[in-house]
Amino acid sequence: MTKLKGSIKKIIYQNDDNGYLVGLFRVSKVYDDIDKEWLKKTITITGSLLDIKLETPIEIEGNFIDHERFGKQFQIKEYKVIIPEENDDIIEFLSSSFVKGCGKKTAEKIVSVFGARTIERIKEDEKALDEIEGLGLKNKIKIRESILNYSKSSDILLKLKNLGFSIEEAGRIYTKHKGNILDVIDNNIYLLNDVVDFNRLDNIFLNNYDRYDKRRVKACIIESMKTISLNTGDIYYDLSDVYSILVKLFNLNIEFELFEEYINELAKELFVVIDENKCYLQNNYEDEVVISELLKKIQDKKIKTTDYQERIKEIEKKLNITYNDDQIKAISTALNNNITIISGGPGTGKTTIINAIVRLFIENNRLSPIEITEQIALLAPTGRASKKMSMATSMPASTIHRYLKWNKDTDDFMINENNKNFQKLIIVDEVSMIDNSLFAALLKGIHSYVQLVLVGDAFQLPSVGPGNILSDLINGDLFNYVPLNYIYRQSENSYIPYLAKEIKNKDLAEEWLNKHDDYNFIITENKDIPMTIKKIIEEGIKKGFDENNLQILAPMYRGDNGIDNLNRMLCKLFNPSPNEKQITYGDIEYKVNDKVLQLINDADNNVFNGDIGFISDIITIKKPYRKDVVIIDFDGNLVRYEKKDLKNIRHAYAMSIHKSQGSEFDHIIMPITFHYGNMLYNKILYTGVSRAKKSLILIGDPNAFYRGIFNDYGNLRKTTLRERLLEIFLHN
Repeated sequence: MTKLKGSIKKIIYQNDDNGYLVGLFRVSKVYDDIDKEWLKKTITITGSLLDIKLETPIEIEGNFIDHERFGKQFQIKEYKVIIPEENDDIIEFLSSSFVKGCGKKTAEKIVSVFGARTIERIKEDEKALDEIEGLGLKNKIKIRESILNYSKSSDILLKLKNLGFSIEEAGRIYTKHKGNILDVIDNNIYLLNDVVDFNRLDNIFLNNYDRYDKRRVKACIIESMKTISLNTGDIYYDLSDVYSILVKLFNLNIEFELFEEYINELAKELFVVIDENKCYLQNNYEDEVVISELLKKIQDKKIKTTDYQERIKEIEKKLNITYNDDQIKAISTALNNNITIISGGPGTGKTTIINAIVRLFIENNRLSPIEITEQIALLAPTGRASKKMSMATSMPASTIHRYLKWNKDTDDFMINENNKNFQKLIIVDEVSMIDNSLFAALLKGIHSYVQLVLVGDAFQLPSVGPGNILSDLINGDLFNYVPLNYIYRQSENSYIPYLAKEIKNKDLAEEWLNKHDDYNFIITENKDIPMTIKKIIEEGIKKGFDENNLQILAPMYRGDNGIDNLNRMLCKLFNPSPNEKQITYGDIEYKVNDKVLQLINDADNNVFNGDIGFISDIITIKKPYRKDVVIIDFDGNLVRYEKKDLKNIRHAYAMSIHKSQGSEFDHIIMPITFHYGNMLYNKILYTGVSRAKKSLILIGDPNAFYRGIFNDYGNLRKTTLRERLLEIFLHN
C-alpha cells in the first residue's frame, strides 16, 4: 500500500451516516521514492474518515485506482490523525485555528516547558497547564479541550481498529454512539448491536477477551432470548428454555445458578424483566404494557351512537348488494364504538364491510374530499394489502410503516407519542400479521379519541415478529368482536372458502379430493411434483395464464420441491427468452421481465416486505463511476436497485406462504409433500388455501395434506397481552 501525509483541502461529498467522503487532499510528504511524483500535489481521495475537518494533518494508506470519469483516485484503507512532534510544528499547531485560547507567544511558552511531549502532557494531565506562568483558567480549559477534541476521533478509530472493526464499521459506530462511544468500547462492545451484527461483535470480542467473560455471557443470554422470539414468536420465556439455547448456541457450559445470577443482573440493568417466573426482553414487556394502557384510554372515551339500519339499506341499494346479519352488525358496531374487531375467513365479505364503514363515516360527518384523508386512515402491514383496501374503497391506503413515517436507518418512527397523527377513524386490515412492536408503535402515534377498527382472519398465520395480537385481543373478550361466518359462494360448485373453513375446523368433507369449478387435488409422487407443475403451467400459458395471475406457494425454500428449486424451473417457463440485459447476484441470474419479491421494508421507496414487482430494465451507468442498476416496477412504482441491494429481492414465481399473507392471487398452485415435515401444518395450509380467489390446485400426497391439517406446530405462542389487558381493564 502507498502511504502519504498531508491534509484535506476540500470536501466534495460526505455521508454523515458512515463518514464516507470524497475530497481533495494536498500531499506534504511521501514515504517511498516511487511515490514522489505526488509530493506537493493535490489528489482526489475516497474513504471513510471519522469527523475529519479541513486542514487536519493526517496520514493515509491505500491504493491509487483509475476512475473512469475522475481519473486517478486514492482509496483510503487506513488513516490516522497526525499529532505534531517537532517543536516548531507543535508551536504552529497550538497557534492555529484548531486550538482556542492560544496565540503564538503562549504556544512558544508552552513548548519551552514541555518540549516534544507537549501534546501528550496536556492530554494526559488536566493540571499540566498550571505550570505555564500567566495563563488564565479559561484559556487553560480552551486549550486542553481543543487538543482533546482534535485527537478524539483518531483515538476512537485506533481503539476500534485494534479491536478488529473495519473503517466502515468504525464510521457507523462513531456516528451512532458519538456521545458515549469510549465508555461503550471500554465497557461493553455488545451495546453496539444496534449498528453491527451480533455475530460480528461476538467474534471481535472473542479475539480480545475470554469466552466466559461476564459481559459476553450476559450478551449471549439476551441474544438467546431474541433467537427464541425469532423462531417461536414468544414474548416471554421460561428460564430453562433460555438456558438450553444459551448452552446450545454459544457452547457456554455455566452452572444454572450462575446463569440465574446473570439474569437478575440484566433485570437490574433494565435489559430484561422478571415477572412471576416469566422472563421478558425489556422492549417486549414494555410493548405489552403500552398496548394495554393505550387501548384502555381509547376504550374509555365516550362516543355518540346512531341507528344505522336504514342507512345501511340505502348503501345496499347504491351498491346493489345485500349484507347478511353478521355484516350489518359489524358495520354498526364499528361506527358506534371506539374499538371493534372484525374477523372472518375468505369469502366472508371483510372488504365489503370496510367499504360500508368508510362511506357511512363520511356521510355521518359530512366530510369534504380534503377532510376525508385528514380524518380517515386505512392501514395494513403490507403494500399489497394496503393497495387492496384502496381499490375496494377508492380511497388512499397506506402501510403502517409509511403512516408512522418509519426511518429505516435509525429504525424509529417520526410519528410517535410526542408527534401524533390526528385521524378520527382508523381501519387496520390484516391485523394477524402485526407484531407487538408495530402495534405498540401504531397506538403511540394516534390519539385516544380515535375509532379503531381492527380487521383480519384470526386463524391465519401469526406475525413474523413476536406476539399474537389479533388472537390475544379476541380471547381477552374485552372489545366489541364480530366474527363473520357466512361464506359467499362463487358458484354452485365452488369449494375454496369451504375447504379453508374445513381446514380451520379440522373437519374435511368427503368431497375434498373431488374436482370442483375452482379446485382440484392432483395426486402425484413426490419426485414428480416439479414436472407436474411444469406441465400444468405450460397448459395454462397456452390458455392465456401468466405470472401476473398465477402464483405457486410452498412452505419452505430448500429441497427438490422447495421455493428456490421451483423458481429456477419457473424462470425458464415464464421468461424463457435470452436477454442481453441480465445481472448475476450470487448464484441467481435476474433478467428483464423477471417477477421478483421484496424481502424488507423500504418506506423511502414506498416498497415493503412481500410486495411483488417485475424487472423493467437493467442498465449499466458509466458516470460518475461504472455500476449496474436494476429497475423494478412495483405496480407503477419504479424502484432502483444497485447490485449490493439485490440481497433484498428474490424471484417470485414461487414464494413462501408466509410472504403471501396480505395478498390474493387469482390462481394458486400448492405442492403438498411429507418432505416439508413440520412446515406442513394447519395454519400454513389454511393461509395458503385462503390466498386463492378463482382457482386452487394442490399437487402431491393427499396423506401429507391430511396429516398437516392435524399438525398444530407453531400455533401456541407465549404471550401475556390477554392477562395484562384483563388486569388493566378489570382492576382500574
